[in-house]
Amino acid sequence: MSGYARRGVHGQTVETIAHRVLSGRIGEGDTLDLGALQSELGVSLTALRESLKVLAAKGMVDARQKRGTFVRPRADWHFLDADVLRWQFESAEGPDAGAGNPLLRDLGEVRGIVEPAAVRLAAERRTDADLAALDDAIDAMTQASEVGDEAVDADLAFHRALLAASHNEMLERMEMVIATGLAFRDRLVHASGHRPQNPVPSHVAVLDAVRARDADGAEAAMRALLDQSAKDLDKIRREGDG
Repeated sequence: MSGYARRGVHGQTVETIAHRVLSGRIGEGDTLDLGALQSELGVSLTALRESLKVLAAKGMVDARQKRGTFVRPRADWHFLDADVLRWQFESAEGPDAGAGNPLLRDLGEVRGIVEPAAVRLAAERRTDADLAALDDAIDAMTQASEVGDEAVDADLAFHRALLAASHNEMLERMEMVIATGLAFRDRLVHASGHRPQNPVPSHVAVLDAVRARDADGAEAAMRALLDQSAKDLDKIRREGDG
């Protein structure tokens, strides 16, 4: 159970409606039948309206007199909101599900732009505290099993620490986007049964370069890490197509 689903009936209602919108079951411009939703979901009208306020704050729905509550155009959604990103990954169906999800392609492209640049800055600006956080993440990655939440959490901790070591507040905020997609990607790889290469050496190579203040080496090591990540996904996608 994740996100709003942990928050009881209210959270589950938010998640249910969000998934229907993001999967297209409730389309852009559609007006929501609040009475039908209230009956189907077994919630009070107050709880339903509170749930819709959450989605309105994320740009997904709006309410107007005479028109009622309706789904806003996709261009208005707060696409980089962590919940909206997660819901999009979770709501994908058919050929867009799993490794075929186009968001994973987009994520890979964003990571290829952001993370090599971020590690260059990290190599130039890292502090002893940054190195300690990165060391802790590597230790957790080493101790974690190849599958499971521990491995995912350790991977996320490493990439978060790298962005933080850039000491660029805007890059640090990219953590929300990268972490959401990376968590989905890691769980997808683990759930597929595919055994990727041991991730520790590639991450250690990045850390060693950052520790040595070698910006060129850090960038090269990060690009190699991202290339291997892309290959793992391509293998899962091909196996799924076969």
